[in-house]
Amino acid sequence: MAHSLSFFFLLLIFTLSITSEAAPSIGINYGRVANDLPPPSKVVQLLKSQGITRVKLYDTDATVLSALSNTGIKVVVAMPNELLSSTAGDQSFADNWVKANISAYHPATQIEAIAVGNEVFVDPNNTTNYLVPAMNNVYNSLKKLNLHNDIKISSPIALSALSSSYPTSSGSFKSDLVEPVIKPMLEFLRKTGSYLMVNAYPFFAYAANSDKINLSYALFENNPGVVDSGNGFKYNSLFDAQVDAVNAATSALQYGDVKIVVSETGWPSKGDSNEIGASEANAASYNGNLVKRVLNGSGTPLRPNDPLTVFLFALFNENQKPGPTSERNYGLFYPTEQKVYDIPLTVAEVAAAPSSEVGKSLVPTKGGTWCVANGGAGAEKLQAALDYACGEGGADCAPIQKGATCYDPNTLEAHASYAFNSYYQKMSRGSGTCDFGGAAYVVTQPPRFGKCEFPTGY
Repeated sequence: MAHSLSFFFLLLIFTLSITSEAAPSIGINYGRVANDLPPPSKVVQLLKSQGITRVKLYDTDATVLSALSNTGIKVVVAMPNELLSSTAGDQSFADNWVKANISAYHPATQIEAIAVGNEVFVDPNNTTNYLVPAMNNVYNSLKKLNLHNDIKISSPIALSALSSSYPTSSGSFKSDLVEPVIKPMLEFLRKTGSYLMVNAYPFFAYAANSDKINLSYALFENNPGVVDSGNGFKYNSLFDAQVDAVNAATSALQYGDVKIVVSETGWPSKGDSNEIGASEANAASYNGNLVKRVLNGSGTPLRPNDPLTVFLFALFNENQKPGPTSERNYGLFYPTEQKVYDIPLTVAEVAAAPSSEVGKSLVPTKGGTWCVANGGAGAEKLQAALDYACGEGGADCAPIQKGATCYDPNTLEAHASYAFNSYYQKMSRGSGTCDFGGAAYVVTQPPRFGKCEFPTGY
């Protein structure tokens, strides 16, 4: 308990020491395609009880915006795709929309951004050509009301806007989108100091390629990782690889300074028989590990100094969404407000949660800690973990070879403990680096196997 509290305070100090603009952040998408959801007033109470300080909407519903007023919750609202044509072609239409849907509520309701359209490039109504003109007109409307510095404008894109995303360094936008819309949109975002919204779903990639993608790689769990053949970076999660594919694509167009916000990501707790990987356990693992990964403050391999802002999809299971079963089962909560599964959502909850495979700790562990094998895990699991640690994990296993200093005692548990500790120390004792699927755990006293001494720190 003392360690958890110590970690919490260090994590809190770190969070407060960086500017709010640069701080990592978790928000949630509040969709309402359902007929059994609680009223907005109760939803706001739920958000506050869970410590959620950011929410993204898919419209500008008056009841919802009023319920969010004076709550301290930051809000992203949306202009639906069907209004893009009118907004692009008529500045007065944009002016009236902003007055009715934005300035009528802000600043009591802390609207921080407007999503102009959603995944416009795949809209069957061909609204792509209206996107950037609509964004410009909405910006002009905000400027007339002196709100352009308070409220950012962006538009969420799907990963299908990329023509290439693997390897990550080859990320590039579809050629037919680059000149007509991608470059003008990125120029707008740069000019207005905004960011690119990206909807990223490792679930879709895994479900379509489960024979090629390691599930642990998709769920932020312990895995060998994937080395990008183009830039040499090692990716330990599919999520980071997807985000960096977009970073690579913007950099290829000379817009690498435009930051990314992940406007949607999630994993379904239920799916049809052909929706591989859709399960409550996987959803809990993905979303829980994602929150921990985001709140540890680190960026992606391509953008290590840019902490992430991520909006989980979604707050509720929505029973009227069309499509496969998964579409109605992305929620963290049932409409009854009961949790579908339990995951941390705040810095305090992350600090109190058990370690999992989510990358390195935010702060180094104080004092000596070592990693040893869990003798109760069974020989098969220990051997597999030992093979990984000495192989792809890059642990220094020379001392446990026959005739070397730590060969004796010649037991699986002793050899695995040495290898696990070597890996753990090599990884700077990061959280999740002493687990090996339950085959190891951390100790605070130097372990002893015969005359072998276990190092601490590399």
